[in-house]
Amino acid sequence: MPLPVEGFEISEIHPLRIGHRRELFLDRSIIDGLRGTARLRLHRPTPREIVLIHDAPWEGNTCGYATIFRDAHHGNIYRMVYRGSGTDASCEHAAHRPVTCYAESADGIHWTKPDLGLHSFQGSTQNNILWDGLGSHNFTPFQDTNPDSPPTARYKAVGGIPEDGGLFAFASPDGIHWSRLQDSPMMTEGTFDSQNLVFWDQLRVEYRAYIRDFRKADGTGGDYTGVRDIKTCTSADFVHWSPPEWLRYNVAGKLFGPTTPSPDTHLYTNQVLPYARAPHIFLGFPTRFQPHRESLTEGLLMSSRDGLTFNRWDEALIPPGNNPGRWHNRSNYIWWGLVETAATTPGAPAELSLYANEHYYKAGAVRIRRFTTRLDGFVSVRADYAGGELLTKPLIFAGRRLELNTATSAAGDVRVEIQRPNGRPFEGFGLESSECFYGDTPHHAVRWENGTDVSALAGQTVRVRIVLRDADVYALQFV
Repeated sequence: MPLPVEGFEISEIHPLRIGHRRELFLDRSIIDGLRGTARLRLHRPTPREIVLIHDAPWEGNTCGYATIFRDAHHGNIYRMVYRGSGTDASCEHAAHRPVTCYAESADGIHWTKPDLGLHSFQGSTQNNILWDGLGSHNFTPFQDTNPDSPPTARYKAVGGIPEDGGLFAFASPDGIHWSRLQDSPMMTEGTFDSQNLVFWDQLRVEYRAYIRDFRKADGTGGDYTGVRDIKTCTSADFVHWSPPEWLRYNVAGKLFGPTTPSPDTHLYTNQVLPYARAPHIFLGFPTRFQPHRESLTEGLLMSSRDGLTFNRWDEALIPPGNNPGRWHNRSNYIWWGLVETAATTPGAPAELSLYANEHYYKAGAVRIRRFTTRLDGFVSVRADYAGGELLTKPLIFAGRRLELNTATSAAGDVRVEIQRPNGRPFEGFGLESSECFYGDTPHHAVRWENGTDVSALAGQTVRVRIVLRDADVYALQFV
């Protein structure tokens, strides 16, 4: 039977072995109970500056499907790859063929378009065109961190649509000079007509692909009818892939799968990636498409521990807001990439930056705007001034101290207790011994009267009780 502990109903489950992992409070995965005013809260990123305008002759008002990453192989330079395309003055017909373009940055904020001299456009190679040909509609690269990947394929990409014959694979030694890996498509089961992506999953030692398809009521797909949705599959060698499976979604406690879609939810892109600070967690920033509301689009947040079942917030992560350039068909897409950048406020910790488009289909050029949030900052457990509590599931950790990513008001505070599985505190780690912390930091070392050292409890089954008032806690980690 569950054991009641100070108002909590304690479930009897096997402990989670988290070791040194950072655990984010994105969902209820490690939470056993919330009490008082404590609840999960979605935090919307802050809009910042326009970082890129697609105003070159080979770009235009339908540029899109951007990929952003920080390249450790080239001095930690930030790289962006995107489709260059546009329409004529009527906004109804393509002005030129789609090409794949490149931009780079030293800080993720200030971007340039270097002359690559690789492909000719209107008789000149003075442009930033990275790839021109098959797959240019949705060419999506990634830095392959598989240690067995040969130097000639240190970077890989996928691109292609059904009219091309499927999704094709590409490789590059430097991220600039590309060639096809094979003549035949790497995948044919899917619709592919948006941004499909692949990455190397270092923890599960496999490639993971997330692709676009249309799902019918019976769970089948493969044509342009039904609901826009996402499939995933895996590969050990980037050649042989498992059969694609529809993602499953937990939305507000209800599970939706291949034949039970959540109502009226078209997901146009997926933007799934392993979160760098906690790579066992997958984050996704899919685009919700509203075909019956003038084809408006906006970005959502979802997270997963297995890459197949995602907890999805139906509240928009980045709504159009009061920006007219985002209240338009296929504007407000979140692009693939989440990178650390310097803080907007001098002296503050680093931030996370992601990027979204605006002004799509309008006369002129698409723009890319940067958005920022704190480290681990998409979801928190939040309690009002009246107070609340969080209790974790049983955990087994490794480490010498407990760190919290937390923020309080000037009058708010956070206290922490480490308990036995039955809810009784370990001696010296009870709430009455806890420091009453107030402040704002992603790396607060929890302190009790005897200090911060928790190594005596490492390897044992514990629960962490966090009592907070006018405060947020985003993540915990034993380090």
